[in-house]
Amino acid sequence: MHSLNLVESFSEFKEFKNIDRPTMMRVLEEVFRTMIKKKFNTKDTENFDIIVNTDKGDLEIWHKRTIVPDGEVLDDLAEVAYSQAIKQEPDFELGEDLYEAITLKTFGRRAVLAARQTLISKILELEKDELYQKYSQRVGEIVTAEVYQIWKKELLLLDDEGNELILPRRETISHKDRFKKGDTVRALVKDVVNKNNNPRIILSRTDKDFLAKLMELEVPEIFDGLITIKKIEREPGERAKVAVESYDDRVDPVGACVGMKGSRISGISRELRNENIDIINFTNNTSLLIQRSLTPARISSMEIDDDRMRVAVYLKPDQVSLAIGRGGHNINLASRLTGYKIDVYRDIEEQDFDIELAEFDDVIEPWIVERLQNIGCDTALSVLELSFEELERRSDLEEETIRDVRRILREEFEEARKEEEAAGKAKIAVKPSADDNPVASSTKEEPAAPTAAAAPAAEKDGATDGTDTEETTAEVTEETAAEAGTEAVKTEDAEEASSAEESTDAEKTAESSEQEVAEGAASEEAEKTETEEVATEESVENTEDEEKSNSEDKEA
Repeated sequence: MHSLNLVESFSEFKEFKNIDRPTMMRVLEEVFRTMIKKKFNTKDTENFDIIVNTDKGDLEIWHKRTIVPDGEVLDDLAEVAYSQAIKQEPDFELGEDLYEAITLKTFGRRAVLAARQTLISKILELEKDELYQKYSQRVGEIVTAEVYQIWKKELLLLDDEGNELILPRRETISHKDRFKKGDTVRALVKDVVNKNNNPRIILSRTDKDFLAKLMELEVPEIFDGLITIKKIEREPGERAKVAVESYDDRVDPVGACVGMKGSRISGISRELRNENIDIINFTNNTSLLIQRSLTPARISSMEIDDDRMRVAVYLKPDQVSLAIGRGGHNINLASRLTGYKIDVYRDIEEQDFDIELAEFDDVIEPWIVERLQNIGCDTALSVLELSFEELERRSDLEEETIRDVRRILREEFEEARKEEEAAGKAKIAVKPSADDNPVASSTKEEPAAPTAAAAPAAEKDGATDGTDTEETTAEVTEETAAEAGTEAVKTEDAEEASSAEESTDAEKTAESSEQEVAEGAASEEAEKTETEEVATEESVENTEDEEKSNSEDKEA
């Protein structure tokens, strides 16, 4: 029969949307029953049979009525008079069913166009519902899609079936994810939202489960269940820490995840834009877990406060930067992985000189000092050794306040250190030794120090016994005099030591002068001797010349 190829016009649409055959037949049947209700103004369509062949695009509608005697027709849609029935087939008898074909021309052109629009809308709704149901079951799985369109805040992707997926910018790996149209993207199905019957499939590349699924694909032991991922913490594109545990003692969880020469973990890192991935072995030992989570730094010692969920970690100065990491990512990930707030301290040897923080009450507000003491900074060095960011994070002080405190401590500390060094040098220069100066050792035996120490006791006794203030003053005067005498003795000792050094220098000078005089005399004697020898030689030559001249005169 002629069906205006209505079904055939939707065959291509059916295949593109991947709608199964029973569903298509059900939708078409519903559309045409709606047309029948409008055409015949009835709510009951049981007397109409609709046959749809989705493969060939054929459509048949049959109207079934029962043959009744003439004049006894009560319902025209369910019954037909005998005289009308025998016009189509003379062999009909009363009580039989008469089937009459209904073509689409019966409904009219407008009804067919309305049916077409209804069919399109129903198929779209069905396709959206199918898409929502499909991806609702795939939440947490990795999908591969192609970039179709790039917008300011999100990317539109198409999967293998042409379904639209959304990748928001906030779910990409910061500035490292740069895509162009046609690129293939792997991402995790994070959420499926059905808003106004319009499903939105949200993808993510920054979720922790994305890393877990990548490891499951790359590491067969995780896929088989021999190794389980206990916890994952990520800073997308920068660093990630993964705690793994093995249920088989023969399998090393860290080695299995890393692979031979890092072959397994390197592929995952490349997919995450060269994200540094630290694989650690999970343990229930809190201190050991904290130590492993701070890799590659090596911890010297730690103090764990389970009540406050904080831990103080002490490291060598060269390990502090490794523990904190670039941008503080390493320590933040370790803190989130272990559940403890980690405070890093430099483990350095005790300094010869330091200043208590309480001594700065006159230049620093007391509440600031108290705030610093509450975070464990009791001395000037303990404050100066912490970085500016660490002080700001732990003390919760303003930046300007921290700068002023560090400046004051640095200036006071350096000034005090210089004074201490100067005082130490003066003591070394003035203090005589006990062997060279017996007066110093004897001075030590004098009871001057006990007298000064007994002053508070004397004051206390005077207050108790009712002694006059003048007696106390006299005692203090005597103590002062004794101290003055002690200082005078020390000064005399110093002068004697200096005079002894001067006499020693004079003796050395005299000895050197005598040595120089002796050397001068020796040189003069040597010169005289050489002069005498020269004179002797000259006299000998003169004598020989005279003898020769005399002999020549005789011969003449």
